[in-house]
Amino acid sequence: MPRFEVEFYETVKGEQPAKEFLLSLDKKIRAKMMDTISILQDNGYALREPYSKHLSEGIFELRAKVGSDITRVLYFFYIDRHLILTNGFVKKTQETPVKEIDRAKRYRADYLRRKAEP
Repeated sequence: MPRFEVEFYETVKGEQPAKEFLLSLDKKIRAKMMDTISILQDNGYALREPYSKHLSEGIFELRAKVGSDITRVLYFFYIDRHLILTNGFVKKTQETPVKEIDRAKRYRADYLRRKAEP
């Protein structure tokens, strides 16, 4: 089965929040998250906990942990086996912050709107 294609969401200004987040991480946790992204590419919709979890309205979180460092990258699926990574954060509480989920939803809405433009 073909792998899913990973794409970083890009703002109108050319920023890529998820990519910038990944590049800001230290080497170990970045490597762990990149491995987890690769697992996601292989498994797509079938990937479940502990690697991935559905949060809300088609927004999922990709999970990585090294020692006490816990990071999340939010994403959604797009047609033809595409995964769009929207934003990431270091997790400090039990619950995923609502503002991060809302940000992912805003990015998805923007992505879909711009994809639909002629």
